Amino acid sequence: MSNISHYLFGKLQFNHKDKPTTTSVGLKTADNTIANLMALYDYEVVYIPAGYEHRPDLISDLFYRTPEYWWLIMLFNNVIDPFEDFNVGDRVLLPKL
Repeated sequence: MSNISHYLFGKLQFNHKDKPTTTSVGLKTADNTIANLMALYDYEVVYIPAGYEHRPDLISDLFYRTPEYWWLIMLFNNVIDPFEDFNVGDRVLLPKL
């Protein structure tokens, strides 16, 4: 393991499916944005029911009655890959709109 930070030059580097990938998601600035979102918005805690796992669009449709807020759910919960997160029974924070 290297002592070099992953937070170099405003980009986060990692391997996805054995290919190097660069993104700004998961950066310290993004983490701070998430913390600030939680301070600005009221939210409720929900748990993902069976049939809605790995599908932020379906979770959005279930709780907001529209699939359009899938990105907000991912952002608010600091989720990068819904196929690794959003499992049945997972705790999810939903901002009140």
